[in-house]
Amino acid sequence: MKQHMLFKAALVGVLAVHLSANAATPVIEVYKSESCGCCSEWVKHLESNGFKVNAQNVANPSDYREKFGIPQELGSCHTGMVQGYALEGHVPATEIKKLLAEKPKAKGLTVPAMPLGSPGMESPRKDPYDVMLVQGNGKHSVYKHYN
Repeated sequence: MKQHMLFKAALVGVLAVHLSANAATPVIEVYKSESCGCCSEWVKHLESNGFKVNAQNVANPSDYREKFGIPQELGSCHTGMVQGYALEGHVPATEIKKLLAEKPKAKGLTVPAMPLGSPGMESPRKDPYDVMLVQGNGKHSVYKHYN
C-alpha cells in the first residue's frame, strides 16, 4: 500500500515538472514561404535549441515584417514572433534567449539579408554578420556581432 502511494506521488511530481517545463517553453510563430529551404533549417535550429515553433507557410512573409514594425532595409526571408518580439531572418537561438531574459523595450531582433554561416544558412563559408536590435522608432543597433 505504501509503495503504491509513493509511486502515485512520484508520478504526480514528474508530471508537474513536465507540465511546468512545457508551459515555460516559448512558442515562436514563424511566417515563411513554403518553398524556402533555409527557413525550414532555421525552424530546425530553433527546435533543437528548446523552442516550440509553429511555422506557417504564407504567400508574402514580408507582410509580417511590415506588420511587426521591422524596417524594410533590415529584412530577410522569414519573420517570427515570440512573446511580443519580432524576429526577422536567421537570428541565432542564443540571442533570442538573451532577448527574452533581458526584456528590452524594443520591436525585436533581425539578421538582415541571408548571411552564410548564420543558423539555417550553414555553409563551408562563414560570413561575418550582425544581429540587430530594432527599437520602437525603427532605429537599430548591433546587439551581437558574429565573425
